[in-house]
Amino acid sequence: MTKVDRRVLKSQEAIKKAILELMAEKNFDDVTIRDISDRANVNRGTIYLHYMDKYDLLDKIIEEHISNLRELCHSASEMTFKEGNYVWFEYFADNHLFFSTMLNTKSAAYFRSRFLDLVIQEYKVEVDVTEGKNQGLSEDVILQFFGAAVVGAVEWWFRNGMPIPPRVIAQQTGILLDRNF
Repeated sequence: MTKVDRRVLKSQEAIKKAILELMAEKNFDDVTIRDISDRANVNRGTIYLHYMDKYDLLDKIIEEHISNLRELCHSASEMTFKEGNYVWFEYFADNHLFFSTMLNTKSAAYFRSRFLDLVIQEYKVEVDVTEGKNQGLSEDVILQFFGAAVVGAVEWWFRNGMPIPPRVIAQQTGILLDRNF
């Protein structure tokens, strides 16, 4: 196993934080590697040592969070939606800068699409259109409807400065999902 130097991790975290802070201030297209290096207090070569360009940097940050959310889904697979949502919303709150930036900026469409795909993929196993309350409905319509509802609720929560605690929104969205799946 390769031991990662703490300085490398510290630099990478500073770079990730810097790009997110800059994206909260201005359009992603206007962010330069120089801006990122200045904000992160690293030289440009350090950024290029880890990332091909700002697009690669952003893609790696998004992929890291999508992967973490997928892992949280798998670890919560035996829980009710309400219980599982606690896990998600705590993660959202702990990673506020990333999610608020990704869901509140103009350049966030790519992340929103990836996030929606993840939610739909994870809920797919819950949908039964052969019997019960969803019998005869289109699985695709159900998944799009609830996926958009979840993503929309998360966007609303961040856009409004997380007006209710993570546990409360998790509980309420979980109850709604438990009622309908």
